[in-house]
Amino acid sequence: MRLNLAPAVLLLFAVLPAIAQVPPGAQEGSLPLAVGAGFSNYYTEMFQKRMDGATVWADWTFQHVPARLRGIGLEAEVRDLDFGQPHGFPMRQFTAGGGPIYTWRHFRNLHPYAKFLVDYGSMNHLQDFGFPAWYKSDKWAIYAVGGGGEYRVWRNVWVRADYEYQFWKVEFYNPNSYLDPNGITIGASYHFGRIRTR
Repeated sequence: MRLNLAPAVLLLFAVLPAIAQVPPGAQEGSLPLAVGAGFSNYYTEMFQKRMDGATVWADWTFQHVPARLRGIGLEAEVRDLDFGQPHGFPMRQFTAGGGPIYTWRHFRNLHPYAKFLVDYGSMNHLQDFGFPAWYKSDKWAIYAVGGGGEYRVWRNVWVRADYEYQFWKVEFYNPNSYLDPNGITIGASYHFGRIRTR
């Protein structure tokens, strides 16, 4: 499996300066950051095929907000699907981006959430298969909505089940056509510090 981890590494380096600026006293000893990784299985809609791969994410939760907004934050996510390629048509799907996430923290050990992401997406065709010679990949700005839940299994370690539905505008095939990949990710995340509940 050939993972493109460079965007994930860049994301972590981008987050580090924000971490350094967090005043410890104001956070009640808590760093509002969670990072995680998981296994993804997605219906790509290309050739009616499902593909597998890996996803990494980082969530930053805003802490100085009114009580009604507690749980709102930002998620950054990178996904690489390159297992289970359609027979006779090797390809790869890659997405990276982020957006707002809202986590409902009413329960101590179970946190449902919903999110909206704006991603960079690419679909790479590893062979020609009748396409023009210049047509090796597609790159789009894509939108995704999703949700799921996290369950605490041990101290700061949580397991996560995530569903995401994506909207890809595919202008090469038809100016008004879309692909709608969707799928699940099962993984685990580590929350730095204490998580505040209502």
